[in-house]
Amino acid sequence: MSRISQRYLFGPVDADLSEKMVFISGPRQVGKTTLALQLAGAADLRHPAYLSWDDVRARPRIRRGEMPSGQPRVILDEIHKYARWRGLVKGLYDTREPGQSFLITGSARLDVYRRGGDSLHGRYHPYRLHPLSLTEVGGHPAAVEELLHFGGFPEPFLRGSGRHWRRWQRERLDRIVRDDVRDLERVREISLIDLLVEALPSRVGSPLSVKNLREDLEVAHDTAERWLGILENLYVCFRISPLGAPRIRAVKKERKLYLWDWSAVPEPGARFENLVASHLLKLCHFREDTEGHRMELRFLRDTDAREVDFVVLENRKPVFAVEVKTGERSLSPAVRYFKQRTGIPRWYQVHLGEKDAVVDGVRILPFASLCREVGIP
Repeated sequence: MSRISQRYLFGPVDADLSEKMVFISGPRQVGKTTLALQLAGAADLRHPAYLSWDDVRARPRIRRGEMPSGQPRVILDEIHKYARWRGLVKGLYDTREPGQSFLITGSARLDVYRRGGDSLHGRYHPYRLHPLSLTEVGGHPAAVEELLHFGGFPEPFLRGSGRHWRRWQRERLDRIVRDDVRDLERVREISLIDLLVEALPSRVGSPLSVKNLREDLEVAHDTAERWLGILENLYVCFRISPLGAPRIRAVKKERKLYLWDWSAVPEPGARFENLVASHLLKLCHFREDTEGHRMELRFLRDTDAREVDFVVLENRKPVFAVEVKTGERSLSPAVRYFKQRTGIPRWYQVHLGEKDAVVDGVRILPFASLCREVGIP
């Protein structure tokens, strides 16, 4: 990473490795292996401390528990693809050399893919690695356009080439559908999963209708819902739920969908909204993983279709709300309405321009200023 010397999780993970194992999960190609190698002091994948389940030569050694001697930090990559991985990792940890620690990395939610084995409770700290944020790439307003165009995954962002970005995006999704879904789930209709992945970018930012999706795919509702859950577990997309605040007739079941790779969203307004959603989710996960707070990302919507895009909750209490607009517009009527009725203490309306002003207690500000204001890592 020529322009990113160190990822935002390096310090917290480095400190936690002195106490327990560390699990780092996140989307494919988000930089987990690079971060793990840096933490282990390794230059590349040939380092003896690095063992990947995807390497057929390393699998027998991993199953037999043959860990490299004299390595203070051992990396086990994609180990969740082994059916009994948790029991194996527990045994390795309990019988490790003095002073040895383990980094477990995977491109799927490691809390979901347990697949039997003894509990690892109390033996590890979990982390979720996110794509690059505006803060990580320098915080300059000009970098917002680069992030919107190339996304936050390190390789296409740092290359800055539209041709490379298009090829990378297609190859990444193909590997997720063809390899990860096949390895981790019992899904025969891979071609339909492909169609589902293609259908999601145009549905970003709006209440997601699983009914419409299942009709388009010609599958049962439960099947469409299960496939969406698989894509969430593999860090392709995420959904957020409405906040059922008192004094408003809030919707209860509708959820909004966003992609981990916001650059795949074709419509500019929805892409910017997805970028903001991803940054706020990154903040929530960072505070959960490093400080133990219970964080949630929600949205406000009532039965009259008034909506505010995001509300961040800490320990079940709303902390601030964010409305997203691409231009420097006047204050949204929905923001005025919900501000009077919800008691949420801080309100922001974020945009891609330069205007920074406070209107009726709501700060209208550029995206770069929002990142600094709320502490996006």
